[in-house]
Amino acid sequence: MLLEEIPSLDLADFQSGDPVRKQKFVRELGAAFNTIGFVAIKGHGLTDEFTKDLYKGVETFFQSPDALKQAYEIPGIAGQRGYVGKGKETAKGFKVPDLKEFYHVGQPHQADGDSVWDEYPANVFPAEYPEFGMNSVKAFQTLEAAGKALLAAIALYLELPEDYFESRVKNGNSILRAIHYFPIADPDSLPEGAVRAAAHGDINLITLLMGASAEGLEVLRMDGKWIPITALPDQVVVNVGDMLDRLTNHKLKSTIHRVVNPPREKMGTSRYSIPFFMHPRSEMDLTCLPSCVTTEYPKLYTDMSAGAFLNERLIELGLKKK
Repeated sequence: MLLEEIPSLDLADFQSGDPVRKQKFVRELGAAFNTIGFVAIKGHGLTDEFTKDLYKGVETFFQSPDALKQAYEIPGIAGQRGYVGKGKETAKGFKVPDLKEFYHVGQPHQADGDSVWDEYPANVFPAEYPEFGMNSVKAFQTLEAAGKALLAAIALYLELPEDYFESRVKNGNSILRAIHYFPIADPDSLPEGAVRAAAHGDINLITLLMGASAEGLEVLRMDGKWIPITALPDQVVVNVGDMLDRLTNHKLKSTIHRVVNPPREKMGTSRYSIPFFMHPRSEMDLTCLPSCVTTEYPKLYTDMSAGAFLNERLIELGLKKK
């Protein structure tokens, strides 16, 4: 069945302690990820008030002078922390950069003896806006907790132990990305094919996307039709990333999506969006699960670790040099 809109689920059903509600959630989540690859989730832990405060801080930062923003652009780390300026990221397979700038927040560093802290760059936050940093970290931790619950449900759908992903995502290489799709004063000056975010699949296991400040997100359905997606205020939109697609041999589908340019009369306006990209630890093995490889569905992907796959994609996106 081809869907005209993405299904809506409540994470509270999975966490209710009621085995019937829990199993129904697992079944419906798996069905959504097996077909359209996207689902709208409520019960994720973010309040409306907090979300408004977070977006207000993001908007304030991106409306700052370029010189202030560029002071938080860190060379040598492939844009994995801090500010990434306009024209820096190009979707895989495209030649024209996306019309956006963004800010990356990673794991808050902890002195717990885990070796990953030697691998990850430290976060950097704009000193001029202390609430930006505090709210970003809180959003990161809230969405990470929701993401872990969703991965537990996905594990059950795949007939794996419920805690299969837990050790693989503990202190994982996840990213909270605050995005500003900046206004275009002169649409006629844009390079041919330039859009806010060209068609792409996400790199990671799953993405949790907070409701954006404006419309524009579209999902490519299996029959080739683009479906517009708008999350309700109390929902986050969750989609499968390429790593989970690889792990499940395309059983759970990394759906292609894009952010289209607004109508010409709205090109002079901004759009803000905050996705949380849930990554595992770099050493996670993304080799296709044996249960997902059959005579009917032969193995599609070469064996690769999450770290190697991320490195390959950062080069393809233009954020990292070979």
